[in-house]
Amino acid sequence: MGCIFCNIIEGKSKAEFVYHNDELVVIKDAFPRAPVHLLVISRKHIPTLLDVINDADVDLPGKMVTAAVKIANDVGLSEKGFRLVWNVRTHGGQTVNHIHLHLLGGRQMKWPPG
Repeated sequence: MGCIFCNIIEGKSKAEFVYHNDELVVIKDAFPRAPVHLLVISRKHIPTLLDVINDADVDLPGKMVTAAVKIANDVGLSEKGFRLVWNVRTHGGQTVNHIHLHLLGGRQMKWPPG
């Protein structure tokens, strides 16, 4: 079975794709926490943001943020705003050990996030 995100990227599991390129895919979250809840996922399996430590991967987080901002503009979230979230390891709320960035919007976000 393996990693659910790897399975989605390889076409073994279903997901609704919003965007993709050679390095990233963006899908709708299966369990949305906001009217817009998208996941920006690295095609390369990297377990956590803490594992982006070599020269080959160092630009990846920036590319993920850039893609999220572009999509936020495309889906109309820019005027009122949106939230980007990295969950890292268990205490950070990470449930899938494959680097991904949450793009949330379409409602007022609360602080602290909890």
